[in-house]
Amino acid sequence: MADRVTDEVDVVVVGGGGSGLAAASAAARLGRKVLLLEKAAQLGGSTAWSVGSISATGTSHQRRAGIKDTPDAHFEDLGLFAGALANRDNLALRRILVDNITDTFEWLQSTGLVFSGPSMEPPHRHPRMHNVMPSSRAFPYHLGRHARALGVDIRLRTRATKLIATNDGVAGVVIHDAAGRESRILARNGVVLASGDYSANADMKRELASEAAARSTPVNSDNTGDGQRLGLDAGGRIVNGDVVWGPRLRFVPPPRGSLAERLPPHRLIAMAGTFALEHGPAWLTRPFLMSFVTTALGVDAGLYRRGAILVNADGERFTDELAAPAERVAEQPGALAYVVLDSTIARQFDVWPHFVSTAPGLAYAYMSDYRRSRRDIFHEATSIAALAEALRLPPDRLERTIAALNAQSTAERPGLREPPFIALGPIKAYVVLTDGGLAVTERMEVIGAGTRPIAGLYAAGSTGNGHGHHLGWAFVSGRIAGRNAALNEKS
Repeated sequence: MADRVTDEVDVVVVGGGGSGLAAASAAARLGRKVLLLEKAAQLGGSTAWSVGSISATGTSHQRRAGIKDTPDAHFEDLGLFAGALANRDNLALRRILVDNITDTFEWLQSTGLVFSGPSMEPPHRHPRMHNVMPSSRAFPYHLGRHARALGVDIRLRTRATKLIATNDGVAGVVIHDAAGRESRILARNGVVLASGDYSANADMKRELASEAAARSTPVNSDNTGDGQRLGLDAGGRIVNGDVVWGPRLRFVPPPRGSLAERLPPHRLIAMAGTFALEHGPAWLTRPFLMSFVTTALGVDAGLYRRGAILVNADGERFTDELAAPAERVAEQPGALAYVVLDSTIARQFDVWPHFVSTAPGLAYAYMSDYRRSRRDIFHEATSIAALAEALRLPPDRLERTIAALNAQSTAERPGLREPPFIALGPIKAYVVLTDGGLAVTERMEVIGAGTRPIAGLYAAGSTGNGHGHHLGWAFVSGRIAGRNAALNEKS
């Protein structure tokens, strides 16, 4: 039987990503004894692999750029991102986001984080996107140091497996460390669930979303829905469980990460990089930026409309690229595919209006960007057979595939005839994130039966829509949840 040791703190935070670190810091600033649990070997969660952008108004960056912006305008523009899901948007939480993001952004900077921008991102009416420097790994680096300086006890490789429930609500958590030892941690004030989404939980994706989502690869394999399951066991409920960012086709990440990702997330390096981006020539700064953003991009449909095709690991075309190719890729050998094109198509995708990918904060990524920044997925050869060998595909099958394509060519899709031939990939069907989360009040209390909060239980995390809004909500909701948990006085 596992060892059972009881400890007691004021606030327990489950999850060491952006929302968890924000919650722990907010509670600790109020003088509370805080324990943060992270099941992974390091802090960061999904925050650490994100593009690292936060959309915010009224920031010092906007003021320096002479931009006059308001939370009301931000609130209105957020509705444009919701699109067909506008009727599901929680307007009260949207209001909380826009009213609190300015102060939260300045708090992030006070911890040592450095941001570039703001950049324009339609349909925002003003430039609001602020990108962390030199990469998103700066978030856990600086916020982890900040939390520890405030006295937060951070335990890595430690999983919360159960909530300790009483007639009055939630009183703590049962945890297991890396050695399998069990402990009971009592929380005098409250527990904050901030453990990410369920994009790596196939059963939850199947139940709440779709079979295609269940088969797709998660970007963050640690997002197994721990917090949602704990909340459900306590009597909570999930809202918008079917809203899933996927399956979406994205290139596999580079084996060693990009140059930007490998840079130490120190403040001086971030400041130097920001200065270079804001004042350096484009020929120097663009490759640096692209080395980071091209690790998280896919292919725009325009490439397929011009004649590029998808082939699987057997060298065979398996889908209509303009239909729903992401759902079919997950069914292929190895659950991967390659984008194949010729030089005629490639030349078109080096200048506007034809681009390979949209790149947050930079607008667009072209073929030359991938040739320079993603040599691991950019393959070029003078013949189809040589291209197949470079990809380790059966040369005869890929040759037959291209021959059949050329035999059926039309003016709109003229086939692939002009060498050198190019392949981009592997490309896989990913679930980037899931938007479903526990229903919460405006105080981030988890809602139980009816509209009644579950005493002592709070939840925080990324639930908004659009670049920068998931991270923004993670930090805003985390700070609110941590503060209210710290101030909670149980009867």
